[in-house]
Parts: sequence; C-alpha cells; structure tokens
Amino acid sequence: MSATVSFNLPSANGPRTVTMSYTRVGSGEPLLLLHGIGHHRQAWDPVVHILAAEREVVAVDLPGFGASPALPDGLTHDLGTVVPVLGALCEALGLDRPHVAGNSLGGLLALELGREKLVRSVTALSPAGFWTTAERRYAFAVLLAMRQGARRLPLPAVERLARTAAGRAALTSTIYARPGRRSPEAVVAETLALAHAEGFAETLRAGVAVRFTDDVPGLPVTVAWGTRDRLLVRRQGVRAKQIIPRARLVRLPGCGHVPMNDDPALVARVILDGSR
Repeated sequence: MSATVSFNLPSANGPRTVTMSYTRVGSGEPLLLLHGIGHHRQAWDPVVHILAAEREVVAVDLPGFGASPALPDGLTHDLGTVVPVLGALCEALGLDRPHVAGNSLGGLLALELGREKLVRSVTALSPAGFWTTAERRYAFAVLLAMRQGARRLPLPAVERLARTAAGRAALTSTIYARPGRRSPEAVVAETLALAHAEGFAETLRAGVAVRFTDDVPGLPVTVAWGTRDRLLVRRQGVRAKQIIPRARLVRLPGCGHVPMNDDPALVARVILDGSR
C-alpha cells in the first residue's frame, strides 16, 4: 500500500512543506530506492519482493514524479535541494542512515547522499553525472523525445500499443533491453508517469550543469551498468570507477538503462551484496 508523508524544509522565504509518496515493505536493515527522471517508484516493482525478504524496503516517488507533487515555490528541482529533501524524508520516516539504491537520476542522488554521509551504503545503477558533454546532450535529447511522445499519444493508443510485445518495445526499448517482459499495465502506467511528471522540465534543466567528480570515501559503493544501456553508455561506468576508485564496478549482462525489469534476480543480488 502506498502512503504519503509531509515535512518542512527551509527556504529563502521561510519553511516550505514537502509531500512525498512512498511504499514500505519487508523487514531488516532499511533500504531506500530512488527511480530515474520521468519514472516512478513502480520501476522497482520487479525486485521489491526479493529485496523485502532481507531488507525493510522504502521505494519513493521523487518530488514532481509519480504520485509526489512538485516541490513548492521557493524550492528548486536540483541536487542542492533534492538531496536535503531526501535527508528530511529519511528523518520523517525514522530511517537512520539507510542503505540506498538508485537508478539513473536516482543513482546520482544515491551517490550524493553517500557523499553527504546520510546513508550507510550506495548502489548506483547506470547513474547520471559521469557523462561527457556530448553524451549528456544525446541522453537529454532522447529523454525529451520520449517525453514528447508520451505527452502526444492519447491514452487509447498507449493502451493498444502496450498489449503487444512490439508495441511495448516501441514505447520502452530506449530504457529496457527486454521490453517484452514488462507487463502491459506497467508500460501504460509509466508512459502516463512520464507524460504527467511535473518535475521533469526543471530537473532536466538543472542537470545540464551536473557532473559527478568527487570520491565517496568511507562507505561501500557499488556502481552497476547494463551492457545494453542505450541512454547512458556503459563506458561511463569506467569513468565512475576512476572517480570513486574503491567502488565495486559490476557488469549487468543483457540489461538496459533500467535493469530491474530486464534481470530482477541479478539486480536484487547486486543490491543485497552491496548493502551488507
């Protein structure tokens, strides 16, 4: 069952109330799951039940995505704001330095939380921020095209496409290497999530200046990359290893940019191994 939590965050014009949607299942050490831009917490559904056997799993909709409203006036959708938002979320939910796993934008946020020592381990799946300027421009152009496509397609057309493996590939092959494995219902839901994401444009604008250049010392870090990632190419993982030399760099054979659906068992094992 999903729930919401509200908490205050300081801004230049006084405290602002932030509301976030999340699900919480399982038992064990806490594990926070962070999705990518334009996605929603259901991106993690293929692995949640595996993780929940050993962890208390909290999957959140980032501000302005999924069921979480955009940040209120006075707060911007950038790293300098969203990282403290996530810290405040953990405090509001009673999560004391959880493990964190993130994908794409969520992977970048997970690494930032690690840098701020707000978490006890980091697993980053195809994290943003290790790109060259050309690679970032390419990725952002693809994301914008996906967003425009999602916004233009009427719902009956999305539902019709999602009923066939070829249609699901047309809608999601940029992020999944095995789009036919995604259920029709999940493809419809995530296409709508991309179309309606209030935080998309501002988050993408803020990402233009983002480059992750600092080590994350003092805690376990895993960086994992799908061999069939078509959005953030896997050589960016080698750069991540150079910047975070003690990180464990893991190859995800046959997986795309959002690997949780392509190989749930492998991704769950990587996250559990990285959060011991």
